[in-house]
Amino acid sequence: MSDGNRGSLELVLAFLLGAAAGATVALLTAPQSGRESRQRLKDLARDAAGEAGRLPGMVGDAYGRAARAAREAFVQALEEAVGPEASPR
Repeated sequence: MSDGNRGSLELVLAFLLGAAAGATVALLTAPQSGRESRQRLKDLARDAAGEAGRLPGMVGDAYGRAARAAREAFVQALEEAVGPEASPR
């Protein structure tokens, strides 16, 4: 994995962990019973697990779109520089 991809992944993970920590602190300091707080934490954890399962697919889709865009930009630049006969299409 390139450094750029690793940095983006680390940024996303840091954001998600920060959001989870903030939500946990908010729930633990909210004026409600312990039972209600625990139920809300369980619900949030279940929701987060569902969203986390979708994350790899979303990242893969974004990577695919970026790769296609880069390939198209390269071909266009090559055609402009050398002419359409040099295109790898």
